[in-house]
Amino acid sequence: MTPATTAPRLSMTQVLLCGAAIVTLSMGIRHGFGLWLQPITMDRGWTRETFAFALAVQNLAWGLAGPVAGMLADRWGAFRVLIVGSVLYALGLVSMALATSGLAFTGGAGLLIGIAQSGTTYAVIYGVIARNVAPEKRSWAMGVAAAAGSFGQFLMVPVENWLIGGLGWQNALFLLGCAALAIVPLAFGLKEPAGAGVHTGPAQSVGAALREALGYRSFLLLTAGYFVCGFQVVFIGVHMPAYLKDQGLGPEVATTALALIGLFNVFGTYAAGVLGQKLAKRHILAAIYLLRAIVITIFVLSPITTWGVYLFAATMGVLWLSTVPPTNAIVAQIFGVRYMSMLGGIVFLSHQVGSFLGVWLGGRLYDTTGSYQVVWWIAVALGVFAALVNLPVRETAIPRAEARPVAA
Repeated sequence: MTPATTAPRLSMTQVLLCGAAIVTLSMGIRHGFGLWLQPITMDRGWTRETFAFALAVQNLAWGLAGPVAGMLADRWGAFRVLIVGSVLYALGLVSMALATSGLAFTGGAGLLIGIAQSGTTYAVIYGVIARNVAPEKRSWAMGVAAAAGSFGQFLMVPVENWLIGGLGWQNALFLLGCAALAIVPLAFGLKEPAGAGVHTGPAQSVGAALREALGYRSFLLLTAGYFVCGFQVVFIGVHMPAYLKDQGLGPEVATTALALIGLFNVFGTYAAGVLGQKLAKRHILAAIYLLRAIVITIFVLSPITTWGVYLFAATMGVLWLSTVPPTNAIVAQIFGVRYMSMLGGIVFLSHQVGSFLGVWLGGRLYDTTGSYQVVWWIAVALGVFAALVNLPVRETAIPRAEARPVAA
């Protein structure tokens, strides 16, 4: 067999700086969407389920479009996908501001922004990282990118709250639409040389790669665990502000709590990336999910106080997106980097199905029962389930014949 052609690489520093900035914007904007629940539903006269359903569709659209965006990024490069994603993000935010019906709101906040996020967040960025960062530094680099998304939450949530209070919720969305377009110039920093990634890895078609992954037990277990991650974090991120207001706490408590989640997740995701270089990643994932279940249980059973909320937010922050680096690093470790963005998108689809159910069930069960309690306990049970399914995951690479050049 002929050895694979070494594709030209981008500078690791350049990839991390531009990738981290893009994730900061994309994830930072979306993390504050829960702040719009009450002003929009009150102004438009909608139920919470109407708002929650739109964001549920957003998460599902993000997940469904993820493998397609990843496949396009693997084939044609991340640059073009990021440009399209940036424009769709801006259009979706403007549509959120202008929508006067639940259907129109779902089209903007749900479909447009969901598709936009599939092309501007982790799956696409991690594909570039995997192709341009050496394997021994890959988990760490993914931790840096995930920490950037967490910093975006810490940075953007207070900014978005200030914009809503100072400019009104509609003008705030218009301004965020302009901010989403800043992804366009940053995408130039991730424009890989022609042919990058095309000659990386074994001579394998897209269909063969999909069949191989979907027929591999560890990939399916990893995917099942990621479903739980989506359910938990999106339910909390979207519904916690309203939950805290129902408990008699002021809106500033929710804003501070969301910002604390973002701040402490900077440390949690970075630590997960570093630990992934030294420990079995499946053990890291099992520990994260089990600790989430314990933390949520303590929070639900304890009296709701301002400082109790802050402690919960800080603890959950450490565990928030810390699943992202080890999950994606395992995918790259098992299957290689040739179809990293696409396979990462497949795993993320499961995450987003969980996100859909978490945000929609939160609104649905609240409107039905007048309480979020049932959903909190579902989140606890799922955390235990995810811990158990990650333990038997095998992290070793699938044995293959020596890599050879892949036809463009």
